[in-house]
Amino acid sequence: MPRNSPPKPPTEPEDGEPQEANGPIRVRDLLSRGRIRTDLAASSKKSLLDQLAEEFHADHPELDEREVFQTLLRREQLGSTAVGHGVALPHGRMADLDRPLGAFTRLEEPTDFDALDDQPVSLVFALLVPDEENDQHLQVLSRLARMLDDGEFRERLRHAPGRELYDLLVGKDEEMASQ
Repeated sequence: MPRNSPPKPPTEPEDGEPQEANGPIRVRDLLSRGRIRTDLAASSKKSLLDQLAEEFHADHPELDEREVFQTLLRREQLGSTAVGHGVALPHGRMADLDRPLGAFTRLEEPTDFDALDDQPVSLVFALLVPDEENDQHLQVLSRLARMLDDGEFRERLRHAPGRELYDLLVGKDEEMASQ
């Protein structure tokens, strides 16, 4: 594509299925529009993790909601997954999962997440990966952290209409992958 051509709009794979079997896991492979929530009300970290577990279960009924919650909570007990600037990346490994899954949430009101910078969290990208995933899991977390370290991008996510969040997240990921 010529450098001056406008980028193609991101396309969503059917049911969030990965499009590339051997390539790096992209945001479009992890996320579906059905796993994006806006204005979620969570009074605590546990409440937020519980609601994330509900979201994963609603989109993938084969996942046990309590097991998802316990998986995310166990990881949080090792140390906060808040990465600063009001962003958290809760994640965990699950034995029954056949591929990585993500969920994005924008909170109605920021909530305490024990962040090192003491800022409450308002943007959350949760990630579940199969037990055997390791390198790709770490690569995805690293890429998400880099994406969400961009202050201008965080502000766009905080203020964009909910229907635009999927395209913003996938578009930023694609932009970073092409650099």
